Amino acid sequence: MIFLAGRDRYTQRTLLRDVHDRLTNQPGCEEVRYRPSRRRPRYVIADVDPTTFLGDSHDAATARLEIRFWYPAGVDHEYYRINWVEPERNLMLGFHQDADHPDLGPCHIQLNHEDTPVDRHSATFLDAHPLAVLDDRLQQFPAAVEAIRWENGAPSLPTWPV
Repeated sequence: MIFLAGRDRYTQRTLLRDVHDRLTNQPGCEEVRYRPSRRRPRYVIADVDPTTFLGDSHDAATARLEIRFWYPAGVDHEYYRINWVEPERNLMLGFHQDADHPDLGPCHIQLNHEDTPVDRHSATFLDAHPLAVLDDRLQQFPAAVEAIRWENGAPSLPTWPV
């Protein structure tokens, strides 16, 4: 059992249950589920109606959110990946707080196309309860998705931060 530091015995399983409940009540989120299973959750995934979720019309008919929080040893804050995925366009836009790109600081926004990173920028480090972080990031997705630019069939994120 993993306890998240500074969260008063808040376990990863409890956090993912709360994330699941939060997405179940989020407009536009449908079919919220755990991966790999409810008994051994590592991620929460939700199918999304982009127009409802973003509050505006959108080019993709479907999308999904993939959310993972974890707490690595020796670090005093949670790591997370909160990803917006558009399978039809093979596009992923995510807020990642981890150690993968130290040159960008503890948190970054990443855009992948066809499973390859095409753009990364520093993002604000949020030292808050994971559910507050989730709420902040969910509120940032409409502007972040809107900031994606397409040129010759390739996306970029030239205007981040927005």
